Amino acid sequence: MANHKSALKRMRQSETRRLRNRQVNSHLKTVLKSFYSAVDAKTTGTDMTEIHRLTVSEIDRAATRGVLHKRTAARKVSRITAYLQKSQAPVATVAG
Repeated sequence: MANHKSALKRMRQSETRRLRNRQVNSHLKTVLKSFYSAVDAKTTGTDMTEIHRLTVSEIDRAATRGVLHKRTAARKVSRITAYLQKSQAPVATVAG
């Protein structure tokens, strides 16, 4: 247990930040899960772009708040965009 006034304050701040980070991470996981399920369910084009935009927005918000590192956020955005593009690509058939 901390004894100094500044150490007590630091403990309170750390706890507040820990709880906020937990909440943001939990929300982010939920948003990503709903994104992947929407892509797998073959949601229509306009709806899918809106879902993608909202997901990217949530990732960027977490990075802005300092919950995610900016490169981690960029990597996540890149991966969900690639996943979306791959799901919307037409299936190539081999003509023989």
